[in-house]
Amino acid sequence: MKQVVEHQSDVLVIGSGAAGLTLALHLAEKSKVILLSKGPLSEGSTYYAQGGIASVFDEGDTIESHVADTLVAGAGLCDEPVVKFTAENAKAAMQWLINCGVAFDKEEVPAGSNVEAPYHLTREGGHSHRRILHAADATGKEVQVTLQDQARNHPNIRVLERYNAIDLITTRKLSLPGNRVLGAYIWNRDEEHVETVKARFVALATGGSSKVYQYTSNPDIASGDGIAMAWRSGCRVANMEFNQFHPTCLYHADARNFLLTEALRGEGAFLRRPDSSRFMPDFDERAELAPRDIVARAIDYEMKRLGSDCVYLDITHKPADFVIKHFPTIYKRCLELGIDITKEPIPVVPAAHYTCGGVMTDLHGQTDLNGLYAIGEVAYTGLHGANRLASNSLLECLVFARAAAEDIESQLGKIPMPGTLPAWDESQVSNSDEEVVIAHNWHELRLFMWDYVGIVRSDKRLERALRRCVMLQQEIQEYYSNFRVSNNLLELRNLVQVAELIIRCAMERKESRGLHYNIDHPNKDASPKPTILQPD
Repeated sequence: MKQVVEHQSDVLVIGSGAAGLTLALHLAEKSKVILLSKGPLSEGSTYYAQGGIASVFDEGDTIESHVADTLVAGAGLCDEPVVKFTAENAKAAMQWLINCGVAFDKEEVPAGSNVEAPYHLTREGGHSHRRILHAADATGKEVQVTLQDQARNHPNIRVLERYNAIDLITTRKLSLPGNRVLGAYIWNRDEEHVETVKARFVALATGGSSKVYQYTSNPDIASGDGIAMAWRSGCRVANMEFNQFHPTCLYHADARNFLLTEALRGEGAFLRRPDSSRFMPDFDERAELAPRDIVARAIDYEMKRLGSDCVYLDITHKPADFVIKHFPTIYKRCLELGIDITKEPIPVVPAAHYTCGGVMTDLHGQTDLNGLYAIGEVAYTGLHGANRLASNSLLECLVFARAAAEDIESQLGKIPMPGTLPAWDESQVSNSDEEVVIAHNWHELRLFMWDYVGIVRSDKRLERALRRCVMLQQEIQEYYSNFRVSNNLLELRNLVQVAELIIRCAMERKESRGLHYNIDHPNKDASPKPTILQPD
């Protein structure tokens, strides 16, 4: 029998991307932190983020303009005070990153000049100004590597890699007074054993749930774990119907989730049909710089109308040295696949990219459960509304991680460490020899979510999806109750829960707005509201 393992920390941070790392580093000055990573520390959406981070750095730009652009992209569902809070705190968050050593690109200045080079700012769809700070086309990697190196070397941060969070432990689940989080059960993937963490505070920084779809730009870890765990612990979720499909994911058999940054279109790339004609001017006066929901629907429409497998993104009219300098990662990867983007257009398709809804929080990242915080893509703050503005995602991670850290620090001395928590009970379960069942259910879930709850929806499609989802939930719950946990089982359990939340939110919204387009309800409501779900 394996020994019971119980870890202890002031704060347990579940997730190791920009949100989790930023929170851990801010907290580590005054408290002990355990940072949990499902895979290697770098294996999250942050690492793969190409475009950049939105912040007002140019003298001709204003915070008011950033707010206005975000509200327009959010299609009437943004929480305006949250948008203002984020935009107002953006520059301080960026300065913190710069102080940490993140090297954003700068403009070239004449040799021997005493003038400090300003940052090179790019523009992306939905922005009225150039305000995107970036590190070539690998901004996320620069941020991730810089912050994770600091976290690994910090004496107050203990990193646990290759651990899945299974479920939160709360006073209510233990039939104790109050409604507070006490820690979590975690699965050691290397030892294949469940361990316990007790903590004064827990923060979910687990990212989104785009792996619920067949085609996604996200890494494999994006399985909605934090959203599902929070829901099972009694937290409300909101706006789960708004899943952003990135318009331009590389269409290639050997690179199914390689993203082609929005900055390509920001720097002049055109979208073309297979016959080389442009089509975005037919859909929106902003053409290729329209918000992502409009561009993704236009591509989806053209592909279905023409019966084509993809459309094409063309930047060949720009000088080759310009393309290679600004997009070295994309140029190199495409070249490895036999595509020279300086000479030929790139085949692209839309792919599930970003979860705009999530666990409901306040301006400090606090959820409905005392002591539980949610930051980054896992959270619904009200910032993104019905559609996220490009390059506001990493910004949200940074701003709300800092706000959560300040809120947690203000309470640290008041909250005692929980006592010994009950160990995970594996006495009634056995090892499974039916992994094929998980694989089959996994494929079925992602396929019907893509077909029925994708870029374009209908009432009938949503009803079909819900019926299939409920059947899968029953099968998976029976499987979960009888067999020892595994990575695939834990992720599938969470994904099918998140799928239900997405479908239920989509069924409640009787209109088309932003990322949610239902052919049976094509018009917008005059007084839109967030879609909020409350656990039973």
